[in-house]
Amino acid sequence: MKYVSASDILPEPLLQEVQKYIQGSVLYIPSPEGGRRKWGQASGYRDYLLQRNAEMKARFHKGVSLEQLSDFYCLSEESVKKIVYKKKK
Repeated sequence: MKYVSASDILPEPLLQEVQKYIQGSVLYIPSPEGGRRKWGQASGYRDYLLQRNAEMKARFHKGVSLEQLSDFYCLSEESVKKIVYKKKK
C-alpha cells in the first residue's frame, strides 16, 4: 500500500477538518462497499483461468484423458481432476 500525503490530495478546508481529529499519524480510509475488486480482476488473470478451465472441461468431456490434459496444461493430474470434476455453484 502506498502512502499519500493528505495535503497533496485533499482540499484545504477538508484537510483542516480532518486535522481536528488526527494529526501526524497514518490514517487508513477504506474503499466504499462494493468498490473492491476480486482477486485477478484487475490483471485479467481471473478471466484467463475461467476460460482455461472451461476449455479443459470441454476437452475432458470429449474424451481427452486426465494425463493428456495434465501434460498439455502443465498441471498435476490432481489439479486437473479438481478442475474437471468441480460442480458449478
